[in-house]
Amino acid sequence: MRLPQPRAARFLASAALAAALALSAAGCTTTGSDTTGSIGGASTPRSDTEWRRSADIWGERYRANPADPETAVRYAEALRATAQRAQAVAVLEQATIENPQDRALLGAYGRALADVGRYDQALDVLGRAHTPDQPDWRILNAQGAVLDQLGRHQEAQRIYASALKIQPNEPSVLSNLGLSYALSTDLKRGESTLRHAVAQPGAAPKVRQNLGLVIGLQGRFAEAEAIVRADLPADEAEANVAYLKQMLAQQSEWKKRGHSRLPKPDAGT
Repeated sequence: MRLPQPRAARFLASAALAAALALSAAGCTTTGSDTTGSIGGASTPRSDTEWRRSADIWGERYRANPADPETAVRYAEALRATAQRAQAVAVLEQATIENPQDRALLGAYGRALADVGRYDQALDVLGRAHTPDQPDWRILNAQGAVLDQLGRHQEAQRIYASALKIQPNEPSVLSNLGLSYALSTDLKRGESTLRHAVAQPGAAPKVRQNLGLVIGLQGRFAEAEAIVRADLPADEAEANVAYLKQMLAQQSEWKKRGHSRLPKPDAGT
């Protein structure tokens, strides 16, 4: 079934882009470095094995003192990294009961809620993780990603703009903003914003993946593959290409089925 062009644009900018935004909402933290998924500087785990080891270490500390905010955040982060998202929510929920004013803890809890698709609750918790007079760009970035998951793209874009006033040219925020434009069916504006994000120092590999995805959704597959491969070691390049192909294949499958409704974004990806 061939979709009419405007509807096809909405269709192509659906599940894959929302999944990319879900990762952004879930990944950042206020307790370590600014890098997505970090739990603190050079000791940040980089492999599945390291994350499992981290979960064991922080799990022991958590069981010894479940009310400690930093321990709860770090244990939950390791749980999320090893696909134990519901358990991470439970850990952070308990810790916030003991520490209802701890903003770093609230931020981690809000992102964990977004992980499991509890978007309205995530927005409420993230809203308590900072104050209007002391806004945190990382929390704003997460709030924007959750709003995009709820289909509230214009609100999300205003939130990203606020985050960029605090942290100009921050690649993770620019990446989310680019995806938000694409979800609003403005793939060209999404592409230009993501190109700007990729050009920033310290842009994470995920930002380049997102640019490749938006270009691929416009049918420029060779260019998309070249972008996700650029300047990377062979193993990382192949992983990026595999991600791109997986996301685009999902869209092709949904298009073949001719569904009139978009698939629900998966915040737990």
